Amino acid sequence: MAGREPTISHLDRLIVRDGTDHIYKSENEVFKIGDLAKEFSVTLRTLRFYEDRGLMTPARNGSTRLYSLKDRSRLKLILLAKRVGFSLIEIHELMEIYDLGDQNNWHLQLVLDKFRGQMVILSEQKIELDKSIEELGDIVTSLEGML
Repeated sequence: MAGREPTISHLDRLIVRDGTDHIYKSENEVFKIGDLAKEFSVTLRTLRFYEDRGLMTPARNGSTRLYSLKDRSRLKLILLAKRVGFSLIEIHELMEIYDLGDQNNWHLQLVLDKFRGQMVILSEQKIELDKSIEELGDIVTSLEGML
């Protein structure tokens, strides 16, 4: 199967949205833990933590962890979910949905609902942050006026 493009699910396409993503050599390409750590700017400990939590399950060759293209996509989704504020439990739920693949569209609706819900939460947090910044700005202005 060398040279053939990897099978990409709907969710894989969702998280690989730009042309800067990794160029795959083959569907069977594997990555070592250091490769992924470097590519995604995370520590080896972070990757081991995700494995301990059941979010990733790389193959092993002795003590060497071997990550597949699917593992790499999972990591990208985990890091995206973390960046937008999902908890570990919620990320685990997303991974369960991700593992369903492209059986049908109901799992995409679940992901959409979770992402919409997180957007609401982040929007509310942004409003609170904007208020806090405004209050701090007023205090800073007052303090500067006292100098």
